[in-house]
Amino acid sequence: MKLKGKKIGILFEADYYENEIFYYKYRFPEEGAEIHFLSRLWGQDKITFTGHEYKVPMDCWESFENMSDEELRTYDAIIVPSGMVSDRLRYTEDVEKIPPATEFLKRVFAEPGILKGIICHGLWLVAPATELVRGRKLVCHNNLIHDAKAYGAIYTNEDVVVDGDLITGRSGGHAHLFAKKIIETLSSAE
Repeated sequence: MKLKGKKIGILFEADYYENEIFYYKYRFPEEGAEIHFLSRLWGQDKITFTGHEYKVPMDCWESFENMSDEELRTYDAIIVPSGMVSDRLRYTEDVEKIPPATEFLKRVFAEPGILKGIICHGLWLVAPATELVRGRKLVCHNNLIHDAKAYGAIYTNEDVVVDGDLITGRSGGHAHLFAKKIIETLSSAE
């Protein structure tokens, strides 16, 4: 129970990569962590999102919208998963404003006590706030290497990269290595 007493938030939306999300859903609690899937609920009590490959439905009933700073600080880690989740989350009704999910991510990055995890195409959520990764080492999906460089990040050709409180993973297929590094990091932090 390496993560007993730890709380992990995982951003969530439609077109999620089932193999990755289900791995987190069971692996983190197996180590004792409390996990929360967070999304925009658009004023609803819950939304059922379907996965990308197998169209598996999964309910989400927690939102990052209107989360207080006090509640945010109860999280030990926030993860931006792979696939289309971040693309869907970076939708904004007002094109003159940063998407609410990116605003939330900015708040997460402002908290040094929260471990930030971004894997694969999760890096898309950073596009409206590139200052979050500028000058930082990271890895992302091969299709986003030049995006990462355009953001000012230091692309590092490894499956999992740690840069202080930021852990990044190459692809959803590397979720087990990414999760392992998150578990190791959280279990050694006190």
